[in-house]
Amino acid sequence: MEKERDVILCEVGLRDGLQNEKSFLTTDEKVEILNKLTDAGFKIIEVGSFMSPKAVPQMADTDEVFKKAKLKQDVEYRALIANLKGVERAIDCGCKKVKLNVSASYAHNIANLNMTPEESVNGFKDCVKLARENNIEVSGSISMPFGSPWEDEIPMKDIETIIEAYLKNDINELSLSDASGLANPLQVKEIVRHVKNKYKDVSWILHFHNTRGLGIANILAGLEEGVKKFDTSFAGLGGCPFVPGAAGNVSTEDVLNMFNQMKINTGINIDTVIEIGQKIRQKVNHDVGSYVLKAGKSDDLKLELPKKKS
Repeated sequence: MEKERDVILCEVGLRDGLQNEKSFLTTDEKVEILNKLTDAGFKIIEVGSFMSPKAVPQMADTDEVFKKAKLKQDVEYRALIANLKGVERAIDCGCKKVKLNVSASYAHNIANLNMTPEESVNGFKDCVKLARENNIEVSGSISMPFGSPWEDEIPMKDIETIIEAYLKNDINELSLSDASGLANPLQVKEIVRHVKNKYKDVSWILHFHNTRGLGIANILAGLEEGVKKFDTSFAGLGGCPFVPGAAGNVSTEDVLNMFNQMKINTGINIDTVIEIGQKIRQKVNHDVGSYVLKAGKSDDLKLELPKKKS
């Protein structure tokens, strides 16, 4: 019997990691990675998105990846959607979990979805209805609650408005996503503490980008406030196309290495993830944001003790 996990890592590399890459992976390559992620022990994997192929061509084959992969019953395979078309594609390919997204930043939501946050919220109802009618679970995401390059600090009332819109549609699993990479540990603790205390029935996920090197510190801050689910990406791939200088997501390898050193059980085989990350690094052919891929695991650093010369 598997030991209970202390934290749950949600692998988002296949979606958030690859969606901005110039080097496209083939469908079969994605399927191979997905199967290996499943074998590594992940219980939540974001497979791709059902967006317009013109807008996000890297994700155009998400439907085929779902159809070809060896999916396990006890693993959650989710995809990002923006509208009813996304739900319809999920139905057709057998995807059983979709994620809606709205930005707490007015400017970011316009850039990302070409809608105001209010318009995005108004579109939730029909998507949720169609998904639920087809036994598809729905979760929600709020981008940039920790800050935006356009508006600086996001008022808490704006974040609460979006949370309550999700709750009105019976969506009670929500992700706070630092797409801009502006979050800091103190701010994370304050915002997470506030929303956890006010919305006690919500299951929270935290999603950080490592743009200013604070991603892993922000994960620890969230953990200290009682959050148990965190998005990470193999090789630290990712970014935000609307934010200048945005770096990738927090590296899965780095987070696994940290938790392993802290004796925090993730249930994931770090060596398999490193193998995946190494292959991805070769494929994208550029530097990646994973320290472990460059330096190795902490446990790998074993030097022979020097002997005193006579």
